[in-house]
Amino acid sequence: MTRALVECVPNFSEGRRAGVVSAIVAPLRDCRGVHVLDARSDPDHNRTVVSLVGEPAPLQEALLASARKAVQLIDMRTHKGAHPRIGAVDVIPFVPLRGIDMPGCVALARSFGKRYARELSIPVYFYEAAATRPERRNLEEVRRGQLEALEKEMALPQRAPDEGDARLHPTAGATAIGARAFLIAFNVNLRSTDLAAARAIARAIRASSGGMPCVKAVGVDLREKSMVQVSITITDPGASPLDAVFARVKDEADRRGIAVHETELYGMTPASALLEVAARALCISGFDAGQVIDLRLLDLQEGA
Repeated sequence: MTRALVECVPNFSEGRRAGVVSAIVAPLRDCRGVHVLDARSDPDHNRTVVSLVGEPAPLQEALLASARKAVQLIDMRTHKGAHPRIGAVDVIPFVPLRGIDMPGCVALARSFGKRYARELSIPVYFYEAAATRPERRNLEEVRRGQLEALEKEMALPQRAPDEGDARLHPTAGATAIGARAFLIAFNVNLRSTDLAAARAIARAIRASSGGMPCVKAVGVDLREKSMVQVSITITDPGASPLDAVFARVKDEADRRGIAVHETELYGMTPASALLEVAARALCISGFDAGQVIDLRLLDLQEGA
């Protein structure tokens, strides 16, 4: 029987204090049966994103240990950063990889969320496929107004948490826990300090404003780099491929007389998304991922 393998991408509201980040990530690295694939921090966003893979049981234990450390070390009453957030542990999404399907990850998210709220006294909101209300499928709706608005509105029925008491943890806020498919976090940094322009470009490309399908985007001020950024999430790279999204951002920037400085892939990205971009860029006829020797060798290892 194939063992269940899940990716989890917890986001923590700390990206400036290296010692604090190390302490939060340590329980994830130290847990047997859990593998940290990627961990990176951004001081402007004041956020750390970690990509993990593991079986459901050890994964949950590692997440709880890491969250306890985050609760000890992060005080949301003084937190400032460019990225929207509602808590010290802002989001915990579960992504099915192997031996488990989306309904299985929904069940995992909901059972873990119940335990998380009970053991940490942090209210939990379920989102994406794990949402218990249609409007909460969209993470932006769960985070509407961020922590500050949630603090004022949590007593309202429409903003009551799915698990835990209808009051924020005094220092750790709340957490959104969900189940979702793979997504791509893709940032475009612009040679400009014009935040209004970055926000206008984000508005032009995001689906909610009539832009590209399955694209979310916000304009962000990167003070550390003296630049602005269009921070993008692609929830379905088949509907809006990476190169098409980049081309649209570049066109919008060019129209405003702004140059692209660089782009960033934040966290893990499916190989298929990058291979499709390469195949189109090189005009490869009949390209097949089986032609990539690294992937074929992985197939051979799995079959051995």
